[in-house]
Amino acid sequence: MKRTAALAFAVIASVACGAAGPAAAPPATAAPAAPQSPTPEPTTGSPATATPSPTAPPEFSAKVSRVSRDRLPYSWRPGCPVHHRDLRLVTLTYWGFDDKPHTGELVVRENVTDDIVTVFRKLYDWRWPIYQMKLVDAFKADDFDSIDANNTSAFNCRQATGSTSWSNHAYGEAIDINPRQNPYVTADGDTAHDNARKFTKRPTKGKGVINPGDKVVKAFAQVGWEWGGYWSGTKDFQHFSKGGG
Repeated sequence: MKRTAALAFAVIASVACGAAGPAAAPPATAAPAAPQSPTPEPTTGSPATATPSPTAPPEFSAKVSRVSRDRLPYSWRPGCPVHHRDLRLVTLTYWGFDDKPHTGELVVRENVTDDIVTVFRKLYDWRWPIYQMKLVDAFKADDFDSIDANNTSAFNCRQATGSTSWSNHAYGEAIDINPRQNPYVTADGDTAHDNARKFTKRPTKGKGVINPGDKVVKAFAQVGWEWGGYWSGTKDFQHFSKGGG
């Protein structure tokens, strides 16, 4: 009896420790996983794209080149105080009234090209606006028409206003800037251009206006150019010239 009891006890212990027994249950089967839903497609719009950064305006540029006779069909003629071979075409960047960069042209005497490039580089960097800049030949060298069109220009073989002497423009050593906003004003306060009458007083506010002592006047003064706005009696607010006159 003792041996039989011992054997029975050994069988029970073996089953408890995981040995195979006569009635081992099959392993439980895991429930199938739920199907994954597909990633939903966008319902509206197009794929997102990065917003482009604004393009910076181009740097100031200036090119000085010889000017051919056929570029000056009206503004130069034999007998002018400077030969066209002594003139230069300056093609440069300027900031427009539309707040965009533009390319303009000026004809000046060879000896002042560095002055012009120096000043207009500053004006562009300041984003100081100029309405337009064409050779006066685009207006058949008619000074009145060029001024009426608010055109910035330089060389023009003509006499000074109200004089029989050559203007500094005839030497290629003067420039008129934004002539509508900066008109030629007689001693009694009048101007020949109707579209400029609101700008006859100084100081005054406005896009492209030149006032006494402002940075445009100072920039020209630094290269030895004088402003017509400082003349006594008659004022020529548009006019800058090398050494005055």
